[in-house]
Amino acid sequence: MNRENFDLSMQKVINSHRESGEKPKLLLHACCAPCSSTCLERIKDFFDITVYFYNPNMDTEEEFNLRKEEQIRLCELLGVNYIIENYCNKDFLSVVKGLEKEKEGGKRCEKCFFLRLTKTAETAKEKGFDYFATTLTLSPLKNAEKINAIGREIEKNIKVKYLPSDFKKKGGYLRSIELSKEYNLYRQNY
Repeated sequence: MNRENFDLSMQKVINSHRESGEKPKLLLHACCAPCSSTCLERIKDFFDITVYFYNPNMDTEEEFNLRKEEQIRLCELLGVNYIIENYCNKDFLSVVKGLEKEKEGGKRCEKCFFLRLTKTAETAKEKGFDYFATTLTLSPLKNAEKINAIGREIEKNIKVKYLPSDFKKKGGYLRSIELSKEYNLYRQNY
Protein backbone atom coordinates (compact mmCIF):
# COMPACT_ATOMS: atom_id res chain seq x y z
CA MET A 1 0.00 0.00 0.00
CA ASN A 2 1.42 3.38 -1.01
CA ARG A 3 1.28 6.08 1.62
CA GLU A 4 0.29 9.52 0.51
CA ASN A 5 2.93 12.22 0.57
CA PHE A 6 0.87 14.97 2.25
CA ASP A 7 3.55 17.57 1.68
CA LEU A 8 3.37 16.87 -2.06
CA SER A 9 -0.45 16.97 -1.90
CA MET A 10 -0.27 20.40 -0.27
CA GLN A 11 2.18 21.58 -2.93
CA LYS A 12 -0.24 20.49 -5.67
CA VAL A 13 -2.99 22.63 -4.11
CA ILE A 14 -0.58 25.57 -3.84
CA ASN A 15 0.53 25.15 -7.47
CA SER A 16 -3.04 25.03 -8.75
CA HIS A 17 -3.79 28.38 -7.10
CA ARG A 18 -0.47 29.91 -8.12
CA GLU A 19 -1.19 29.06 -11.76
CA SER A 20 -4.61 30.71 -11.55
CA GLY A 21 -3.25 33.74 -9.69
CA GLU A 22 -5.55 33.12 -6.72
CA LYS A 23 -4.60 33.57 -3.08
CA PRO A 24 -7.31 31.66 -1.19
CA LYS A 25 -8.29 32.40 2.40
CA LEU A 26 -6.97 29.80 4.87
CA LEU A 27 -7.89 29.35 8.52
CA LEU A 28 -4.84 27.70 10.11
CA HIS A 29 -5.46 25.95 13.42
CA ALA A 30 -2.41 26.53 15.63
CA CYS A 31 -1.44 24.60 18.74
CA CYS A 32 1.33 27.06 19.68
CA ALA A 33 3.53 29.82 18.30
CA PRO A 34 6.63 27.64 17.74
CA CYS A 35 4.71 25.23 15.52
CA SER A 36 2.85 27.95 13.67
CA SER A 37 6.10 29.84 12.96
CA THR A 38 7.35 27.20 10.51
CA CYS A 39 3.95 26.60 8.95
CA LEU A 40 3.40 30.30 8.36
CA GLU A 41 6.86 30.68 6.85
CA ARG A 42 6.19 27.82 4.46
CA ILE A 43 2.72 28.83 3.16
CA LYS A 44 2.23 32.57 3.85
CA ASP A 45 3.02 33.58 0.28
CA PHE A 46 0.32 31.33 -1.15
CA PHE A 47 -2.66 31.92 1.14
CA ASP A 48 -4.37 34.79 2.92
CA ILE A 49 -3.90 33.23 6.37
CA THR A 50 -5.67 33.77 9.66
CA VAL A 51 -4.31 31.79 12.61
CA TYR A 52 -6.96 30.07 14.70
CA PHE A 53 -5.95 29.34 18.29
CA TYR A 54 -8.34 26.76 19.72
CA ASN A 55 -6.81 24.41 22.27
CA PRO A 56 -9.19 23.12 24.97
CA ASN A 57 -6.87 20.15 25.55
CA MET A 58 -4.41 22.10 27.71
CA ASP A 59 -4.54 20.91 31.28
CA THR A 60 -4.22 24.33 32.92
CA GLU A 61 -5.47 27.78 32.07
CA GLU A 62 -2.02 29.12 32.95
CA GLU A 63 -0.40 27.03 30.17
CA PHE A 64 -3.19 28.02 27.78
CA ASN A 65 -2.58 31.70 28.50
CA LEU A 66 1.19 31.39 28.03
CA ARG A 67 0.70 29.82 24.61
CA LYS A 68 -2.08 32.22 23.68
CA GLU A 69 0.04 35.29 24.44
CA GLU A 70 2.97 33.90 22.45
CA GLN A 71 0.67 33.12 19.53
CA ILE A 72 -0.68 36.66 19.56
CA ARG A 73 2.84 38.10 19.81
CA LEU A 74 4.08 36.05 16.85
CA CYS A 75 1.05 36.89 14.70
CA GLU A 76 1.45 40.58 15.40
CA LEU A 77 5.18 40.39 14.72
CA LEU A 78 4.53 38.72 11.35
CA GLY A 79 1.48 40.81 10.46
CA VAL A 80 -0.84 37.78 10.40
CA ASN A 81 -4.50 37.98 11.42
CA TYR A 82 -5.64 35.73 14.24
CA ILE A 83 -8.71 34.47 16.06
CA ILE A 84 -8.37 33.34 19.67
CA GLU A 85 -10.94 31.07 21.29
CA ASN A 86 -11.37 31.15 25.07
CA TYR A 87 -10.04 28.36 27.25
CA CYS A 88 -12.69 25.67 27.59
CA ASN A 89 -11.13 22.49 28.96
CA LYS A 90 -14.58 20.95 29.55
CA ASP A 91 -14.96 20.59 25.74
CA PHE A 92 -11.87 18.39 25.66
CA LEU A 93 -12.73 16.45 28.82
CA SER A 94 -16.19 15.61 27.50
CA VAL A 95 -14.91 14.11 24.22
CA VAL A 96 -12.15 12.04 25.88
CA LYS A 97 -14.23 10.76 28.78
CA GLY A 98 -13.33 7.14 29.38
CA LEU A 99 -10.07 7.44 27.42
CA GLU A 100 -7.99 9.10 30.13
CA LYS A 101 -5.56 6.16 30.36
CA GLU A 102 -4.98 5.89 26.61
CA LYS A 103 -1.37 6.20 25.52
CA GLU A 104 -0.14 9.26 23.63
CA GLY A 105 -1.11 8.95 19.98
CA GLY A 106 -4.08 6.68 20.71
CA LYS A 107 -7.85 7.13 20.65
CA ARG A 108 -7.76 10.11 23.02
CA CYS A 109 -5.53 12.02 20.59
CA GLU A 110 -7.80 11.14 17.67
CA LYS A 111 -10.81 12.50 19.56
CA CYS A 112 -8.87 15.66 20.40
CA PHE A 113 -7.79 16.16 16.76
CA PHE A 114 -11.38 15.66 15.64
CA LEU A 115 -12.65 18.20 18.19
CA ARG A 116 -10.14 20.90 17.27
CA LEU A 117 -10.33 20.40 13.51
CA THR A 118 -14.13 20.32 13.53
CA LYS A 119 -14.27 23.64 15.39
CA THR A 120 -11.69 25.05 12.95
CA ALA A 121 -13.71 23.91 9.92
CA GLU A 122 -16.97 25.25 11.38
CA THR A 123 -15.31 28.62 12.00
CA ALA A 124 -13.78 28.59 8.51
CA LYS A 125 -17.17 27.94 6.94
CA GLU A 126 -18.95 30.52 9.10
CA LYS A 127 -16.38 33.23 8.26
CA GLY A 128 -16.06 32.47 4.54
CA PHE A 129 -12.62 30.86 4.36
CA ASP A 130 -11.73 28.71 1.36
CA TYR A 131 -9.61 26.23 3.33
CA PHE A 132 -8.80 25.07 6.83
CA ALA A 133 -5.58 23.38 7.98
CA THR A 134 -3.61 22.62 11.13
CA THR A 135 -0.09 22.99 12.46
CA LEU A 136 -0.41 19.68 14.30
CA THR A 137 1.37 17.81 11.48
CA LEU A 138 4.62 19.60 12.37
CA SER A 139 5.18 17.54 15.50
CA PRO A 140 7.24 14.35 15.14
CA LEU A 141 4.99 12.96 17.90
CA LYS A 142 1.79 13.39 15.87
CA ASN A 143 0.61 11.03 13.14
CA ALA A 144 0.14 13.09 9.99
CA GLU A 145 -1.77 10.27 8.31
CA LYS A 146 -4.40 10.24 11.09
CA ILE A 147 -4.62 14.03 11.22
CA ASN A 148 -5.10 14.30 7.45
CA ALA A 149 -7.69 11.52 7.42
CA ILE A 150 -9.64 13.39 10.10
CA GLY A 151 -9.31 16.67 8.19
CA ARG A 152 -10.65 15.08 5.03
CA GLU A 153 -13.56 13.47 6.88
CA ILE A 154 -14.47 16.85 8.36
CA GLU A 155 -14.15 18.46 4.91
CA LYS A 156 -16.87 16.12 3.62
CA ASN A 157 -19.15 16.75 6.61
CA ILE A 158 -18.79 20.53 6.88
CA LYS A 159 -18.23 21.32 3.19
CA VAL A 160 -15.12 23.49 3.50
CA LYS A 161 -11.85 22.41 1.84
CA TYR A 162 -9.10 20.88 3.96
CA LEU A 163 -5.47 21.60 3.06
CA PRO A 164 -3.48 18.38 3.53
CA SER A 165 -0.05 18.79 5.10
CA ASP A 166 2.91 17.17 6.74
CA PHE A 167 4.78 20.22 7.98
CA LYS A 168 7.49 18.13 9.63
CA LYS A 169 8.78 17.29 6.12
CA LYS A 170 11.72 19.28 4.72
CA GLY A 171 13.13 19.82 8.22
CA GLY A 172 9.99 21.57 9.46
CA TYR A 173 10.33 20.62 13.11
CA LEU A 174 13.98 21.63 13.24
CA ARG A 175 13.08 24.91 11.56
CA SER A 176 10.50 25.55 14.30
CA ILE A 177 13.29 25.26 16.89
CA GLU A 178 15.41 27.76 14.94
CA LEU A 179 12.51 30.20 14.57
CA SER A 180 11.64 29.82 18.26
CA LYS A 181 15.15 30.96 19.12
CA GLU A 182 15.06 33.74 16.54
CA TYR A 183 11.74 35.12 17.85
CA ASN A 184 12.45 34.14 21.48
CA LEU A 185 9.24 32.09 21.63
CA TYR A 186 8.03 30.23 24.70
CA ARG A 187 8.19 26.47 24.15
CA GLN A 188 6.33 24.24 26.55
CA ASN A 189 8.35 21.71 28.57
CA TYR A 190 6.35 18.67 27.43
